[in-house]
Amino acid sequence: MSKKLSVPGVDVSWKDITPGGIVEAGTCREFKTGDWRSVKPVWKQDACKQCLLCFPVCPDSSIPINKDGKREDFDYDYCKGCGVCANVCPFHAIDMVDED
Repeated sequence: MSKKLSVPGVDVSWKDITPGGIVEAGTCREFKTGDWRSVKPVWKQDACKQCLLCFPVCPDSSIPINKDGKREDFDYDYCKGCGVCANVCPFHAIDMVDED
């Protein structure tokens, strides 16, 4: 006997679905959610002017800044591939590429 598949929003209410891992604000560092992405940003260090416009717009704090105030490569454990950083970069120092 096969089990009928339920479709959220049709057969199942949002109240019946098990909550995901991030259920409270400020807990994203407790969960490595980078595997959610289908595209990822690639930093082109040679094109980067260190203007840091990308840093404050990253919703996942995936752009580390070192002790000298310079940005470093992405922290892919937390980057979800939203592309906001690439959209704000005036120097085209971030490319969005398909996740391998």
